[in-house]
Amino acid sequence: MTVRRVYLVAGELSGDTLGAGLMRALKARHPRVEFRGIGGPRMIAEGFDSRLPLETLSVMGLVEVLRHLPGLVRVRRELKRDALAWQPDIMVGIDAPDFNLGLERQLREAGLTTAHYVSPSVWAWRQGRVKGIARSVDAMFTFLPFEAAFYRHHRVPVAFVGHPLADELPLDNDRAAARAELGLPAEERVLAVLPGSRASEIRFLGETFLAAVERLCALRPELRVVIPAATPALRTELEVLMGEHPALAERLILLDGQAREAMVASDAVLLASGTAALEAMLCHRAMLVAYRMAPMTHWLAKRLVKTEWISLPNLIAREALVPELIQDAATPEAIAEHMGEMLDDPAERAALETRFAAMHAGLQRDASRRACDAIEALVAGQPLPASVAPELAEEVAP
Repeated sequence: MTVRRVYLVAGELSGDTLGAGLMRALKARHPRVEFRGIGGPRMIAEGFDSRLPLETLSVMGLVEVLRHLPGLVRVRRELKRDALAWQPDIMVGIDAPDFNLGLERQLREAGLTTAHYVSPSVWAWRQGRVKGIARSVDAMFTFLPFEAAFYRHHRVPVAFVGHPLADELPLDNDRAAARAELGLPAEERVLAVLPGSRASEIRFLGETFLAAVERLCALRPELRVVIPAATPALRTELEVLMGEHPALAERLILLDGQAREAMVASDAVLLASGTAALEAMLCHRAMLVAYRMAPMTHWLAKRLVKTEWISLPNLIAREALVPELIQDAATPEAIAEHMGEMLDDPAERAALETRFAAMHAGLQRDASRRACDAIEALVAGQPLPASVAPELAEEVAP
């Protein structure tokens, strides 16, 4: 059965990357397929008709979402009207579960087939949400096997597709070539710093990260630092912050994008929690995760989130491979101390690189193709094909 129209709603830059990969896989099989909804620059480059800017849904934190709730309700209403008027074969929400699951439920109740790409952390907190998810989607597409096990246990149709980023990044990477591309010294130590892809993350983490970097550089004259700016607007904010640290002027390079190149070129990475931590793992680089948020958001999160870790490498490994400094623990002094120990211990870094390479291999599943298989099955009204069924060792998620 030909897939003619697919409605996609991505919530941020990471979702834009996933959406673009899914679009390429679908176009390879259905050259005339059309796409519409909300997407970013990568999806638009693939021919996507974005009805609203990607930034419309880029809201950080529980408290921040509440403040923006009236506007988000209006956007959801507008997208519902647009999707029902366009009548796609399927609507796929990409991440952004607080927004997309509500939209998916409304569209499914109106007769459209719906799926959600990237499972929310329902296995970690408020597991009762799975009942609402079951009413919202015809299938969930998960990145990780234990997520798929959770949905199977709760009788929600699920496709374990692997992780698209694991497919994109090579199992072998070349640090020397990446350094040459970025104009970085071949022999000196290099630190990549990624303070986040949202303005709110820069506000909470930017000054803390730069203060920590200044401490690290003061004790390590050979250290070079690269900071990829996710967008031109974030580059401007970072330039303002850098102006307050003149001692770093000769040690720091600000890049336009090129986050992956920066991580591959580095000896270690300092970053905010999120998809960037997974990317650093898939670049096989030792890292430190630090995160700060609005005080009320943190207060609520501590009472709702039950996982032992927040970074994806630790969650995947089910052990503390990556140091995590959260909220009050994320001080310049603590970050500099932990990061310094990592930079000064090549044996520890090498061991982590080997471990991360093995984890990378386990997540390479050709995810966009498998998600495409699942979409075709849903559009045709068929069961999810065996090729995307979960390959599980556990009966339920940990």
